[in-house]
Order: sequence, then C-alpha cells, then structure tokens
Amino acid sequence: MTSVSQDSHDNLLNINFLKESQLKRLCGCLDKANSKGWRKLGETVNTDRRFKVSLDDIEMCSLKVLEVEGSPSRSLLRLMGDRGCTLGDLAEFLRMMGHTEALQCLKPGIEILIQPQSGSVIAGHSIRLSCYAAGTSTVQYQWFKAKEEVPGGSSPDLVLSPVQLQDAGFYICRVNCGLASVQFSQWAQVDVLDVMPSYGMMSLPSEGRLRVVIQPKAQSLLMGDGLYLECGAVGRPLPQYQWYRNGVPLKNANKRKFNILYSMLEHQGRYRCEISCGTEKTWSSEVDVLVGPKSSFQFSGAMECSEDDFFVIGQSNSLEKPYATDKVALLIGNMSYQNHPQLKAPMVDVYDLTNLLRQLNFKVVSLLDLTESEMRNAVEEFLSLLHKGVYGLLYYAGHGYENFGNSFMVPVDAPNPYRSGNCLCVQSILKLMQEKETGLNVFLLDMCRKRNFHDKDMPNVMLKVTANIVFGYATCQDAEAFELSSSGFTNGVFIKFLKGRLLEDEKITVLLDRVAEDMGQFDPTKGKQALEIRSSLSERRSLTDPILPGDCLDVSQAHSLLWAKAHELPESMTLNFECGVKIKMGFAAEFSNVLVIYTSIVKKPEEMSYCQAHLINLSDLDPKMMNKETPEETGSYLLSGSLPQHCLYTRLSSLQKLKEKLVFTVCLQAEFTSLEEQVQWTMEVDIGKPLIAKLDLHRPTRRNSCQLTCNMPHSPCPSPIPSPGAERLPPHQIPCLHPQSCNSHLHVYEPLYGAAGCFGNVHTHSDYPYLYENAPYSPYAPLPSVPIETTDDVEDMQNVLMDSLHFFNQP
Repeated sequence: MTSVSQDSHDNLLNINFLKESQLKRLCGCLDKANSKGWRKLGETVNTDRRFKVSLDDIEMCSLKVLEVEGSPSRSLLRLMGDRGCTLGDLAEFLRMMGHTEALQCLKPGIEILIQPQSGSVIAGHSIRLSCYAAGTSTVQYQWFKAKEEVPGGSSPDLVLSPVQLQDAGFYICRVNCGLASVQFSQWAQVDVLDVMPSYGMMSLPSEGRLRVVIQPKAQSLLMGDGLYLECGAVGRPLPQYQWYRNGVPLKNANKRKFNILYSMLEHQGRYRCEISCGTEKTWSSEVDVLVGPKSSFQFSGAMECSEDDFFVIGQSNSLEKPYATDKVALLIGNMSYQNHPQLKAPMVDVYDLTNLLRQLNFKVVSLLDLTESEMRNAVEEFLSLLHKGVYGLLYYAGHGYENFGNSFMVPVDAPNPYRSGNCLCVQSILKLMQEKETGLNVFLLDMCRKRNFHDKDMPNVMLKVTANIVFGYATCQDAEAFELSSSGFTNGVFIKFLKGRLLEDEKITVLLDRVAEDMGQFDPTKGKQALEIRSSLSERRSLTDPILPGDCLDVSQAHSLLWAKAHELPESMTLNFECGVKIKMGFAAEFSNVLVIYTSIVKKPEEMSYCQAHLINLSDLDPKMMNKETPEETGSYLLSGSLPQHCLYTRLSSLQKLKEKLVFTVCLQAEFTSLEEQVQWTMEVDIGKPLIAKLDLHRPTRRNSCQLTCNMPHSPCPSPIPSPGAERLPPHQIPCLHPQSCNSHLHVYEPLYGAAGCFGNVHTHSDYPYLYENAPYSPYAPLPSVPIETTDDVEDMQNVLMDSLHFFNQP
C-alpha cells in the first residue's frame, strides 16, 4: 500500500474549498495592480488547455472593481475552481509567475479557533481571556494591552488575577506560526468595576451570567449642578447599557456612566438603565433625580438659618417618593438538621435572594445552617444595624411552625420534638425592630406554619401599633411550604416566583400580590400552597426606594463599619519557602460564613522536578473537602466560574463556629532530579478571623438578647433540654407521623412531623439526587452547605416538571 502525505492530499483539493482566511489573503496579493497581479495569473492559466480563460472571462472579472468590496481575483479563482483547478495546479501557476508572496498564502498557516471575549469584572476578582489557534507548526502567543506587551502573556490564556483598576482596557493576542505566518486576534475589552465590599464578598456568576453590582443613586440638585449617574454589571460578553428617563430612552446615553454637566429643570425625573449581555437583559433600580431652582435656596442678608433648615428646604418638601436611611437584610437558610429531615432548597433560595437584594442596595448578611445560639446572636447583630428610617428585611428558609399566631424558626440543633424554648419567635424580633423606629420591616418566611402540638405555651408578645410592617408567608396558616426536587438546581416554590418580581419598582404589598397570583397559576402546588400577606403598610414603600442618609450620619457610618467588618476577606498573600518555591494564596467567599482558599505555585527552581503544596492541620474541617483540584470537588459550585484555574482548593463552611484565629499549615512537598527521596517544608499561616467569624456568633446568648421581649417560655435564653412529654405520647397523638396519600401525578408527599425527608422505607430525596455539572449530589452526603447556581427561567422549571418533577414538603 502506498502512503500519501498530507501535502499531497492538499494539492488535490479544489481551490473553491480554500478557507476564507486563506482566500482573503491570496486575493489581497493578486488584486494589487502590478506585473504579478490577477491579470497575469489569467494569462498564465490561459496557456493550460484544461483551464482555458478567455478574454471575455478576463473582462468579466475586471468589472468586479465596480462593486463595493468587489475582487477580480476572487472572481477569477472561482472561475478556475469551477473548471477543476486544484491547489497543486494553482501553486504551479504562481511559481511560473514567480509570485512567492501568493504562494505563502496557500500554506495553511494559522487559523484562530477561539477569539478572546470582552467582559466586565469586579476589581479584586479574576478574568480569563483565551485565544486558541491551529497551525502547521508550533504556535506561539503574545498578549498586548493596547500597544504594550503584557509581561508573562505568552500562553493561550491570559489570566488577570486579582484584577486591578489599571487592568481595564483593550487586549489583543498576536499568534505566530514560524517566521512568516502572523495573525492577530480580535480586540477584547476588559471593564473593571470599582465596587464596595458589600458586593465583592459574595460569589460571582458563572461565565455569561449577567449581574448588576453598581446601582445608580437618587440625587437632589440645584439648577446648574452636575448630574452624575452610574451603574455597572458583570458578565460576558461585555454588558451594554441604555439609560431611560421617565420610561423614555435617552439619546446617546449608552455608557455605564451618564453625565449632564449643567442640570436644568427638564432633567428632573426617574432614571434607570437597561443592561443587556448577549441575549440576557435586566434593569438597574429606578432612582429619582430632583432639580430645584436656585432662587428657592437664596436668602436675604438679614435672614439666618441653620444647616438643618437648609436640609429641610432642599429635600423634604420636594421628595415625593419614600426613601430609606439605609437597607439591611439578614438571610438564614437551615438545611442540615441534626435531629430532623434534611432540606435542599434553602441554600439555593438564600443565594438567589442575596444577589437580588444586593442589586437593590441592601447590605446583606447570608448565613447557612445555624444553631439556636448562633441564630439568636445573628439576629442581635442584625438589630444593631437598624436605626431610624432603615429598611430591615429578614428572610428565613427551613423548618418552622406557628402557634397562636406566632411564627417560630427552628435551628439546626433543635431537639426532636422541639418547643418554643428551642426556637426563635419572629414576633419577638419584630418588637425589637419597632423600637429602632425602622422605616420598613419586611419578613419573608419560607417555612411551614403547621401547629406544633408538643408546644402548649401561650406567647404574650406585646407589639406596638406601628405602620410599615409586611409579612410574606410562603404558605397559609396550618399548611406546608414546598420545595421542588429535580435533577438540576432548584428553588422553593416561594422564591421560584419571588425572584422574578423582586426588582420591580412596586409597592412591596403589590409586588407580593403579584407573586401570589403567579404561585396560584402553578398547577403542581395549586390548592396545596398559597402565599399569605399581612401588612400594616400606610405608605407606598418599595424595596427599590432610594437611600438618603438621615440625621444620624454618625450612627449610620458606625453601623456600616460594623457590617463591613463581617464581610472582610483575608488579603491574598505570597509564601516564600527557603528552597526557592513561591506560592500564591487567595481567598473568596460564597456566603457570609463560607470561605474558599485557593493556592497555586508560581515559582520553583529549575532543578526541582516536582512540587505541590497542601493545607494541613485544619482539624475542624472534613479532610475530604481539602486540597481539591477543582472547586466543584469541594462543593464550591458557585465560585467555579470566577476562581483562578490550576490551583488547589479548600472550602471552609460554618465560619461562625470559629472561636480563635484561623491558623493552618502549608506543607510543601518536592522532588529533585538529583535526589531519590521526597523533601518536605512547612509554613504556618494565620489569617485571623475571616468574614462572619469576627462577630463571634458562637458566644453564649446574652441575657438581654432578642428573646427577652415577652414573658414566655422561649425567653430569655436558649434551652438545651429537649421538650418533655413527647416520649409519653401515644403514636396516634403525634401529628404527621405517617405519610398521607401520595398523588401519583404530582408526587407530593405529606411530611414526617411536618418535614420533607424519609417516610418509613420510602427515601424520597435519595431517589432523586441533584446533579452538579453532571456529577450526582445527595443531600445525605457530607456537603451540608453547598450553594447552587440557579436559572432564572420559570419556563425551564416548568419543562422539568413535565419530565417527572417531584415535590417535597419543606416545613
């Protein structure tokens, strides 16, 4: 058998099958008006009887110059190809002409397969630009920022980590294949957003997901003042912007920042920005811009006024829309119960709600799996952030119950059965919020409201008669709340519909009414779960209201510092070992109590054939969650798209339990070409108390905690003793002990003591494991606090339903 080389095979290819990149370069050479141009090629081809080119053909090709972007060469080559001309034939004609430049165009050269993609990223995080090319020989890369070479940018991937503000700009990659073949990639723009820690501490979306991280701010101006509005989003490709005033798009207002040097009365109105990223679109929050005439603020020389008087004249009388002096939210999701069935949806719900509330300028503390004392202390810290005019929002997802009109949240360490002494009373928290003179109190309770027959205590919570209180119960009184179980990421039914409405600029009760209507159209839970709204709202207050500082500026700043303290990440660091190895260590947060540590070796001696660094001596952490090659292996699915690659990852959850500074050891193992045995070095690292650990939520509950608000058994401090009497109850008096009838179409199961989980021999969760990136996840596996990236498409969840979607009760 005779072998045929690749070059021989290419020579037999018809020239009509030339790659567009090759054809474009070839036509660029032949269209030049010189002695070696396309006319000379036509004359040369005319000498070959196989591909005879007549004078009429030459004249037809010449007319192409009259067309926009017309090419006589392209027309001639197409004619030759139609008559059977191959690459080998064309190469021979070009040799006869002595056209070496055109001959080079016939070589495969370089083909850029992946072009770098523009994107927007938060300062301090990372972004990756990729350019991959194929060539006949080894391909070499060099990245440029504008006209300057990027130091070390000689690989297909350019990783900027951590991104600095000065990294913003335009990037391009030069690709070489040998000395003659050079191509440049497309330009890619990197937009770096300077965002306060309130946005940067939480997880970023995966590649391509759009998320608003900078919201415009309301303003009160005088005529002639400058108007400056700004919003910003992260996402890939680069987000596009369009500003609107009073619902009308503004001409030439398509940048992140919208500026008017001298404002006039006609510039007053309600502004917001439409942001698009590929096919995905979203809106910034809507803000009011007030412009007053200067004459209304001018005073005669005989008139005296204080700064407080000026503030009243300048703002209060003209501000129609209500405003908050600050916005604070506490989100708690309990899943991994010690004595009760596990839940799935709270981690997804807390994650989704966190991202949405941040877009509304809320300061958000999000916590997973808290014990009783931790919940009480978290609530106490939440209350310390409230003052006059603040919008306070508390969201809870987990087990719960309602007795005598009072709602109780169940911690993860609650005994079985539990009573009010083991749980937190929501109304007690509301009483203390009222004392802070808050502007709006919102409670979103995603839990069951069944009666707890083990709890015979009668609460006595004396609430003040105040306005602006809103309760959004995920289900009606004496009913269960449901969570969806499918092969993908999922929400509870309440958040599934709430997240589609939360950014709407509507009165909060109107917004919740619409959510209730949406839930009412959801066939799987129709007649089983309905949103209940209780409100004393006397004003048109919404979650999109602007933030305008009140009189207590010092108090507000002190509270902001306290909040920021609970969201401080350790600074990235470089570890230098005496053997010459340099290790970079970085940190990222998924939730306020979940930290990811990632390490990479950035330098090693040439004589060292192998080295790897591991974190050890983290006694409180499951060893299976340490030093993994991908974030997903540790359970960090949310951060997988934003963390640097080629690192080792370690995930720390339940940081609220950290009593001392977090100290661990980095163990470096190395092999040298001249040594047979492996050599080891260690270095101790102290990162202090990261994130929520600084607040010491593990401390014993104080005597004046949030539970000392009423004379009832669940105050003033946690009870470590299980509720008595349950063991004496006959089985028929224990509620929900056995599953009720199962609807075969909906697969809706009644709870075991009001909880989703296992009924006798029916293991509902384990039969339908979650799938993360095609990897199965079981709620009973040791991954208790894995946040989940979710889709915003309600239609997608409906489609999953048609493919045997299952529901489970979530009390």
